Amino acid sequence: MSTRSDDALIALRKIQRMTELASKRLAQTAGLTPSQLTVLRMLDEQGEISAGHVAEGTQLKHATITSLVDKLEARGLIARRRCDTDRRRVWLNLLPEGKEALSVAPDPLHETFAVRFDILPDWEQAMLVAALERAAGLLDAEALDAAPYLDVGELG
Repeated sequence: MSTRSDDALIALRKIQRMTELASKRLAQTAGLTPSQLTVLRMLDEQGEISAGHVAEGTQLKHATITSLVDKLEARGLIARRRCDTDRRRVWLNLLPEGKEALSVAPDPLHETFAVRFDILPDWEQAMLVAALERAAGLLDAEALDAAPYLDVGELG
């Protein structure tokens, strides 16, 4: 392996490690995953919204949102109710316990990245996106489904 490939792999590993550390910090302080935190924040900002709207806003699949909602509801952080006119539609509300979890949660890593990325010049943003997409291709990861959240997965 070349020194440059080692450097690239080290950079990828640092990103992976920082994602793991940030997710652990969020789990320890608020007992949430980054995806769960994102759902709670959406409900806090927008009030009662449909589960479908959450799926669109988070770019997560409906099945993933259903699983997240199940877990958040079981913990008493959100409430869900079926629409009176369309039983397929589910409305979600943030409960006081959910607001409390938000108050202790640190900023997710993807938000820190987005703020710093957005201040880069356009050419540098484009270069970074191209390089990251190329790295994903080198790892045969282009076809993997991924939302724009740095998340290592569900809590144990």
